[in-house]
Formats: sequence, C-alpha cells, structure tokens
Amino acid sequence: METALIIGSSGGIGTALSNALTARGVAVTGLSRSRDGLDVTDETSVKAALGALTGPFDLVFVATGALEIGGAEPEKTLRHVTADAMIDQFKLNTVGPSLVLKHAMRLLPRKGRSVFAALSARVGSIGDNRLGGWYSYRTAKAALNQMIHSGAIELARTHKDLICVALHPGTVETKFTEKYVGQNPSVPASQAAANLLSVLEGLTPQDTGKFFDWQSKEVRW
Repeated sequence: METALIIGSSGGIGTALSNALTARGVAVTGLSRSRDGLDVTDETSVKAALGALTGPFDLVFVATGALEIGGAEPEKTLRHVTADAMIDQFKLNTVGPSLVLKHAMRLLPRKGRSVFAALSARVGSIGDNRLGGWYSYRTAKAALNQMIHSGAIELARTHKDLICVALHPGTVETKFTEKYVGQNPSVPASQAAANLLSVLEGLTPQDTGKFFDWQSKEVRW
C-alpha cells in the first residue's frame, strides 16, 4: 500500500489510522469536517472535496459516523423513535459513506489491489441482533452494509482487484463511545487502527462485498 485517503481523518479512529499508515511510509491524504469543511451528508461538498483530488489511492477509508447526533441518544424502546433522529442517523451513517463511494470510484485504480472500506458496527447486523433497541443507529448501519455489498457487486465489473468492505472496529475508546462502553471490553484508537489495518492486509478480492470485525471474522448481515 502506497497511498491512502482517509475520510474523517480528524476523528479518533481516523487520526489513529492516518498516524499508523504514515508510520508505515504510506502517503496519506486526510479530509474531515473540522479541518477541511467536508460535509459527507452534502453531495456538493463531497463532490468538490473529492473532485479536487487526483489519486489513485490504494486505500479509501471512510471513518465518519456518530452514535449520538444533535443530542439524540440511542432509543431504548420504540416509544423513543423520532423521524428527525432516524433521518439524521441515515444522513451521516448511510448517505455520507454512500456519497463518498460514489465520488471515490474515479480515484480507485482499475488494475491492481485496492480497498474501499467504511466503518460499520456489529449492531447493524440483522442476523446478530438479539437485544433490539438502538433503532435508528442499527437501521442506518444495516443500510450502509447493503450499500457496501451492492457497490462491491457493481465495482467488481470495472475494478477486478478492488476489495469493498464494511468493518466493525470493536468498542474503541473515543468520545464517540465513552458513554456506552459499560462492561464491554474496549481498546485505544491506536490499537483499533492496528487491528483494522491487519484485517485489510489479509483480505483478497474474493472478500469484496463482505462485513468483517476487527478480528477478521465475517459478520452476518
């Protein structure tokens, strides 16, 4: 891997990924809302930011996302579901990565191994859902997984060596999760980044369109 584009490079995982890749000698380009004004929910913003890049990139990694948006916490019951909270979750956690995938296609090499990865979450797995709740976040991540799977099918026709995957990073010690760690084991962002890069290194084009956790185990849709 020689070149990488990190979307959400100022966040906990995005920063850690950028640092880890740079330490390995990879030329990293980072884009974020706080540093570059990139709003992944606005196609005009995404098109302008990615349109200014030339590429190609061996890795495009979307590290954006949020569990709470506008103070709306994950719903414990159906009574807490609201249209605004659900739409906000879809805009950031589904629409955002989808727009990046759309406008990053031209930045991915058509020949040679490359990876497009987006942070998902195990709670987005329908098959693994045994607790319910967290309706908006779960549903948005499930929709993201569908976008990644569908995008992988289309891109395989033109980018034969591309690996397009959704990744569950585990519980990472960032502002994103500090209220929800509880009894779940968690790791620093630097360790999460190392875990995710290890997963990516082990993937082949036959793995495109799949959903993996930080241990390289495939997660059920």
